[in-house]
Amino acid sequence: MAASSRAGRRDEIAEAKRAIILRAARTIFEEDGVDAANIRAIATAAGYTPGALYAYFPSKEHIYAALLGESLERLSAEVAAATVLDDPAARFRAAGLAFFDFYDGNPRDLDLGFYLFRGGIRPHGLGAELNAGLNAAMLSGLAPIVSAAMELGATEERARVITADVLAHLSGLLLLAHTKRLALLGGADARQMMREYLDLRIDALRAGRG
Repeated sequence: MAASSRAGRRDEIAEAKRAIILRAARTIFEEDGVDAANIRAIATAAGYTPGALYAYFPSKEHIYAALLGESLERLSAEVAAATVLDDPAARFRAAGLAFFDFYDGNPRDLDLGFYLFRGGIRPHGLGAELNAGLNAAMLSGLAPIVSAAMELGATEERARVITADVLAHLSGLLLLAHTKRLALLGGADARQMMREYLDLRIDALRAGRG
């Protein structure tokens, strides 16, 4: 019993240290970008030696992947909680809005998801193994949109295209809203625009036009 208690305590301490490292890394990534950041800077911000960090993460890319993975888990949980609905149209709308609301309320997570901490808008990745896990997590968050579109009459292939379009639309709206560009167009409400777009998509699906 005592050994089990000690093991549990060690796990708690390890998890707490890991959380400290991730918080410090996020700050460094936001300030310097991933490419300019290094393990020594992250360790200093966390209050550890570089060697101590390697006990938890083999590279800064693994740290970034852990941050993004946790963000995607929170996203998926919020989308799942919002889509416990029987009506596929209501589920499609709720999933799109939950996705939008998550990133609207957490804009730095949007930067993280698009790898903007790595030097702006251009293709990025973290290596095949890390990318595979992160891509799967993103697809998990989008799955309720795909399934609802299919229940509304779209083929699986078409549902995936529609979901990509929903992601593109909400990403564009969030970019315009958080850079204050929507103010140039009369201060339109980005969330209302997102809802209207989703309703148009639902109408098209019901009419068999996808």
